[in-house]
Amino acid sequence: MNAWIASLLAEPSLLRMGHLQRAADANLGLGWIYYALGRALRPTTAVVVGSWRGFVPLILGKALADNVESGTVWFVDPSLADDFWTDPGDVDRHFRRFGVDNVRHLRMTTQEFVTSDAYAALPPPGLVFIDGLHTAEQAAFDWEAFAPRLAPGAVVCFHDSRSEKTSPMYGPDRAYRCSVGTFLATLRARPDLQVFDLPLGPGLTLVRRHP
Repeated sequence: MNAWIASLLAEPSLLRMGHLQRAADANLGLGWIYYALGRALRPTTAVVVGSWRGFVPLILGKALADNVESGTVWFVDPSLADDFWTDPGDVDRHFRRFGVDNVRHLRMTTQEFVTSDAYAALPPPGLVFIDGLHTAEQAAFDWEAFAPRLAPGAVVCFHDSRSEKTSPMYGPDRAYRCSVGTFLATLRARPDLQVFDLPLGPGLTLVRRHP
């Protein structure tokens, strides 16, 4: 595992995007939590919405592969920031470079995904990681897309849950204000949900239904 982490964090692009990774001591930062959730929940299906260079899909893919049950990561990203996720062969090679071959990439927005045959065929996910467009409106759409389909005991993670900065991710002419926390305030008010905040870096919030 240590050698795998070292190889992952030797890639500069996988040290970015606020997961508190650090190459000097092979530290996954918040990635330890993602890996632990994948191992402890043992989902056969996980969903990741958005990723700069695949840090979270890689971590969850590794976690699910390390389980006896194995499993698949459904990675939904339309590649709007740049063209990194546009070529299926390049995407496959990127994940296999780190020994991960259980990530299924869908080059779509969540809005496109929910109207697709792939969405209709999606097994109930036991873990969902939401890290796409960081607006309250999109966070709400992502939640509503997957909440009705969750497996029992599933956990939904929202990244950048305490960030209120202006994001230039899609270029200066498409900069927007991060407001995921505004949407999460509505989930905290619901008595049927448990909501747990980790105020580390840009924030991570875990949501699950009350058992």
